[in-house]
Amino acid sequence: MEPNKDKAKLIEEQNQKIKDTLDQIKHRIVVFSGKGGVGKTTVSVNLAYALVLDQYKVGLLDADITGPNVPKMVGITDMPWIDPENRHIMPQEKEGLQIISMAPLLPQNQPVIWRGPLRSNAITQFLSDVVWGELDFLLADLPPGTGDEVLTAAQKMLPQMAIVVSTPQEVSLMDCRRAVNMAKQLNIPTICVIENMSGLICPHCKKEIDFFGKGGGEQMAKEMGVDFLGSVPMEIDTRKSSDEGTPTVLSKKKSPSAQSFMDISEKIAKLISAKKMNRFQ
Repeated sequence: MEPNKDKAKLIEEQNQKIKDTLDQIKHRIVVFSGKGGVGKTTVSVNLAYALVLDQYKVGLLDADITGPNVPKMVGITDMPWIDPENRHIMPQEKEGLQIISMAPLLPQNQPVIWRGPLRSNAITQFLSDVVWGELDFLLADLPPGTGDEVLTAAQKMLPQMAIVVSTPQEVSLMDCRRAVNMAKQLNIPTICVIENMSGLICPHCKKEIDFFGKGGGEQMAKEMGVDFLGSVPMEIDTRKSSDEGTPTVLSKKKSPSAQSFMDISEKIAKLISAKKMNRFQ
């Protein structure tokens, strides 16, 4: 067989494996942001666990190949199991959540110095080679910006929903608008915004301080004609929980931030029900 035909056959086989994977996943959501530092991974992890607490079967794909932080936030340190014969990868399970990430596959503190095509290929392999099984939701935590990984996830994962995470201040909202417009250009059916770090809860007096302002995300979502899912306040316990590998929705269930994530997960379920999203809508 000619080299080009060999390559075409491999691509065809990989695409078929992805289709077989997606056939078993009801709803697919990509979580991204126009810029870094807005707490996108914190949102992804806690939102995934909020859906688990709502009795859904959930998977979380850490698609931030060069900055994979999900395992640290959920307390995973061991390697995933890989079948050497057919290269199947079993996702790691923690507290009912199925997780795959590049981090456990790398030596500690080893940088991933890869160009865009290699990073995109890793995401493709996470969709084709990981045995996700039947899921109600698969969330992909994407890297910040509007680069190759976002394009690959949209093209291969066929998400029905994009969640764009922003903070309230204008410098973040500027990039959030670009991310929303990218999701529109990629024809993702439902686009939503979450305003993270919306007020700081004082650990002493419990009053809320508008550290980055408040309400900018909701106003921006309204102006751009997309759904606003809610706002999440900053709390010291949220940061501590992430560092300790115990997400706040599990460790501090009654905290304002945990309650915000639970409210947002309910809104997602209602949106999906109202719009009757199916596997390939």
